[in-house]
Amino acid sequence: MGKVIIKQIKSGIDRPARQKRTLVALGFRKMQQTIEKEATPQIMGMIEKVKHLVSVEHKG
Repeated sequence: MGKVIIKQIKSGIDRPARQKRTLVALGFRKMQQTIEKEATPQIMGMIEKVKHLVSVEHKG
């Protein structure tokens, strides 16, 4: 599988608890943080749930 680079571009403040927990599960701790993950179906599903809070870039 390829990798994805995810960057948190919007805050989780004033969002449903489920979305906040998804951001934490992805590994985000603060704004503008960038994380590289394997593009597994589970990770892609989590990204889909918070796509309005993050930007995604596909890598190789």
